[in-house]
Amino acid sequence: MFHLDPSYIGKVWPAFMWGVTIVAAIGCCMGFKEFVWFMSVGYGFAVMCIGIFHLLFGLFSHTLTLGTAVISVLFIIYGYRLGGYILKRELTNAAYKKTLESTGAAKAMPIPVSVFMWVYSMLMYTAQTSSLTYRVMNRANDNFFMWVGIIIMILAIIGEAMADHQKSAAKKINPKRFCDTGLFKYVRCPNYFSEIMFWVGVTVSGIGAVQGKQWIIVIVALVLITYVMYNSAQRLELRQEKTYGLDPEYQKYSDTVPLLFPFSKQYHSMKVYRD
Repeated sequence: MFHLDPSYIGKVWPAFMWGVTIVAAIGCCMGFKEFVWFMSVGYGFAVMCIGIFHLLFGLFSHTLTLGTAVISVLFIIYGYRLGGYILKRELTNAAYKKTLESTGAAKAMPIPVSVFMWVYSMLMYTAQTSSLTYRVMNRANDNFFMWVGIIIMILAIIGEAMADHQKSAAKKINPKRFCDTGLFKYVRCPNYFSEIMFWVGVTVSGIGAVQGKQWIIVIVALVLITYVMYNSAQRLELRQEKTYGLDPEYQKYSDTVPLLFPFSKQYHSMKVYRD
């Protein structure tokens, strides 16, 4: 088996980082087929590919620790579940596809715009997973914060899977009603909240491994994905307000259950006007 001297890894870190970026580019290139896939299906598969890359690199270079192996596997699980779930929904759910078309999300984009989004996406996903990349580059040992981060990541994956399952189950019973069961009793966008928490866990896992200015990329990536999730929650609120806004039950639900962060007082991302 190929063996890479661990003492040499730090000297080739630029190539290693670019390797992660190339893998991310491969994972999200399906956005050229459907533009929205750059930030949905391609997002999940890019994270999955990055997890596979780190796992294989660690195995072949004899630098894999238990912690980096676990985080890599969680990236694979997270990415495969998210990408697969969204792909299945968009290919089989006619109602969801109609929603995408009505919002213009399924509209074809000019090639330059697609290329720009592809580059942005690959860099974004490289930054989001950089905590693990820096752990490998810095040859960091497994530590307490890494395991805390892993626990948060696992809980987030479970939370996101539960939210998606609960919403799908509720829609099968009554497709025309909003979902307010399970995790949706505590927050209106539990899947988006779980997504934020997954990347919070990734960030926490980097404490003691990420060094100096490397934290800039890690923190900026966390802020950006939090903003993306908040924006997604905001857009979802607009769609739900349009669909259910005149329903008294929905009015009560949306005025008493937080939008994105459980146990907070943030019920709306904007002032909602109702006739």
